[in-house]
Amino acid sequence: MRMPDISHTRDFLIRNVRRGGIFLAIGGLGFVVDAVVYNLLVFAGGEGPLHPNPLVAKTIAVIAGLVVTYIGNRLLTYRDRKAPVSWSQVARYAFVNVFAILVQLGCLAFSRYALGLDSVMADNISGTLIGQALATGIRYVLYTLWVFPHSPNQDPITYIEERHESLPTLDSKQ
Repeated sequence: MRMPDISHTRDFLIRNVRRGGIFLAIGGLGFVVDAVVYNLLVFAGGEGPLHPNPLVAKTIAVIAGLVVTYIGNRLLTYRDRKAPVSWSQVARYAFVNVFAILVQLGCLAFSRYALGLDSVMADNISGTLIGQALATGIRYVLYTLWVFPHSPNQDPITYIEERHESLPTLDSKQ
């Protein structure tokens, strides 16, 4: 009788908990870069150089944060992925982030326009808490599967199948 093998499931979970922790730390760093750049551009010295143009300042800040998170995710979170950096990868990264931003805006818009909630707390719960949580989950899954994929020789299914076939079973003779 063959006992179910859960080692590949355990390995998968451990690997993703570790990767997820690094991903969240890098995302936090990107958030700090975004906030610092924005506040310097808009409020440095009372009125920063882009005080009259907060949307331009926010765009610059978001791009700065995205550059930091791309480099951090490429070098740390997905360091085991050997696919070379390409314009295609950068475009996929940008697409995923635009999509994630739209998810956050959608959460805020739903709260504001469908539910009629417009308080500071409602905006922060819907846009920042719920929107950011959903966007972070989407980013993690799409970065893992699409932006920073395994090289063609090491796709996840092949990896699991190879590991599963090489593991001893209870009915195999040793």
